[in-house]
Amino acid sequence: MREWGATLAIVAPAFLLFTGLLYEQRVIPSESMVPTLEVGDRVAVSKFAFGYGRYSLPLSIGRYLPLGGGRFFASTPERGDVVVFEHTHSERVMIKRVVGLPGDTVQMINEELVINGQPIEAEFVRTVRYVPDRTDVVDTAHEWRETIGDKTWLTHRGLRGHTVDDTALFVVPEGHMFLVGDNRNNSYDSRELSGHCPPVNGVVDRAGCPLRVPADDASIGFVPLDHLIGRADTVLMTFHRCKLQDDEPCQKRVWRGL
Repeated sequence: MREWGATLAIVAPAFLLFTGLLYEQRVIPSESMVPTLEVGDRVAVSKFAFGYGRYSLPLSIGRYLPLGGGRFFASTPERGDVVVFEHTHSERVMIKRVVGLPGDTVQMINEELVINGQPIEAEFVRTVRYVPDRTDVVDTAHEWRETIGDKTWLTHRGLRGHTVDDTALFVVPEGHMFLVGDNRNNSYDSRELSGHCPPVNGVVDRAGCPLRVPADDASIGFVPLDHLIGRADTVLMTFHRCKLQDDEPCQKRVWRGL
């Protein structure tokens, strides 16, 4: 018992320091970031990328502590970063891609992402058939390569499900972000109005209004920068099995940078 006690006294604080200050692992639970991230992917999250706040603490213990807002050594994400964060309205950890920063205007028009009045660069790649997680149904998606600056990623469009092809105009408030999933028809994200203030003349530019739906049913809305946990940098490994049809090649799922 003394041996075990001495080991735990060293290992436990070292683990908490490492996961609180440097990196932690998160497992992808849903298909909202397909094809970039699949269900079961183990992702390394950089905790120092954007500074430290209450949600940076390991094991999500920060949500239970009487800590104030703000972050130490704070920096702002770049458009295109994949970030892990605390849901704006409920106690859930989420992962999405940053497309809007404070002061940006964001809108979806006919499936195109328009930032500050300009559609982002997008190129059709291929049409793929695959089996979504925990189903036996073969689905079809149109794969597009999107680019903002020097960041490029793949998205899926045209899937069956809840589509958000056209939206109101969003103006990102100070201290907030606009986030979307790469699986555009299977991601409940900032495009959905349920987590936002009501639009005024087709424009959403405020945050912090009372919710009109239960917190568990609300979208993430505009996400406060203080809710950041870290940046997803690398797919370490996965238990996901490739389910693409027609002998289409699958992406590498081990030690792959994002």
